[in-house]
Amino acid sequence: MNVTPTELPGVLVIEPRVFGEARGWFKETWNAARYAPHGIPTTFVQDNVSYSIPGVLRGLHYQLPNAQGKLVSVLEGEIYDVAVDIRRGSPTFGRAVGVILSSDNHRQLWVPEGFAHGFYVKKPALVGYKVTALYDPKAERAILWSDADLAIEWPGHEPVLSDKDARAPRLKDIPVDLLPRSS
Repeated sequence: MNVTPTELPGVLVIEPRVFGEARGWFKETWNAARYAPHGIPTTFVQDNVSYSIPGVLRGLHYQLPNAQGKLVSVLEGEIYDVAVDIRRGSPTFGRAVGVILSSDNHRQLWVPEGFAHGFYVKKPALVGYKVTALYDPKAERAILWSDADLAIEWPGHEPVLSDKDARAPRLKDIPVDLLPRSS
């Protein structure tokens, strides 16, 4: 397994070892003993899977309270996956990092608590992610995907959005008590 830190502290790109042979391939998508030394929790409480058509953008989402860490993988297709540091007091507050995840490159993205997460679908995508806290509809929050201050270079400029994501506020318009604190 190869683990590469990004420019955002704690956000990691993980490349699991893939064992290929004539019948196909095998990989571990999570192993507590191998992931824990990299700061990835050994306990996840919920697994999620979403399917999206090309051009869909989901995000930027976070929960507060009940923040979620997310280990994101693409089971089929391709996405541009993004994490944004929204921790008050963090030296990288408001900065984003994006990476291509696909069923071909087998990469994963670890998005720790305190970061917003979203993705743009480049090819029809089946996305799986493990989370460290249960979904809490009362704690669900969003940041506008096109917030110019975040300077995210999304692959698509007119994505298909949910109503919630289309109406989300810019980061600077979110009250500070609705943002996580840097530890």
